[in-house]
Amino acid sequence: MIIGRIVAVLIGYCFGMILMGYLIGKSKNIDLTKVGSGNVGSTNTMRNLGVPAGLITLAWDCCKCIVAGLFVWLTFSRFVEGGNSWPNIYMIYAGLGCVLGHDFPCYMKFKGGKGIASTLGFIIAFFPKAVFIPAVIFIAIVAITRYVSLGSIIGVLSFAVEMLVAAHFGILPFEGTELVEVLVICVFVAALGIVLHHANIKRLLNGNENKFSFHPETRA
Repeated sequence: MIIGRIVAVLIGYCFGMILMGYLIGKSKNIDLTKVGSGNVGSTNTMRNLGVPAGLITLAWDCCKCIVAGLFVWLTFSRFVEGGNSWPNIYMIYAGLGCVLGHDFPCYMKFKGGKGIASTLGFIIAFFPKAVFIPAVIFIAIVAITRYVSLGSIIGVLSFAVEMLVAAHFGILPFEGTELVEVLVICVFVAALGIVLHHANIKRLLNGNENKFSFHPETRA
């Protein structure tokens, strides 16, 4: 049902637009879009507002995709055949909407975060068995290089590869056209996370990318 998919995306989009880092910054009279990298995600939040604010932002950015999926699951399970299955196709669309809402919130002129934490929440909610490899890759790369951006890029790329491999071996709980839809969404979400790191990629290639630190940046 196309209308159901559109509604699910819109519901997810509304949850995705709740940008915790931006809200915490505003409560402290700090506009995250104007400090550091200008990003409202957990990394820039941690650099400019401290570790607690960064961790809260990270937790919510992950959980909001789960909350959106749960909301859609509770809503659609009454009306749609197969709606009680976890995950169902409408939840996947809600997850897509959540990532889009985080990345392109309409009230911020469609300039939000880069969606890595939201993508992590997407994986945790709908494909928990796929979390391990991207998580290990991310942690290992950040630990060795201290480049969060590099770990994020390789991490989401590994997720897309995982989904394609899982589909090939029939592991995913979808089939037919729904399987194709799920694969397109997963690859799109991963690709979007990479594309939104285009500035980081340039800095990585130029050797002037910021390295991760637990210490907030000092402001004049």
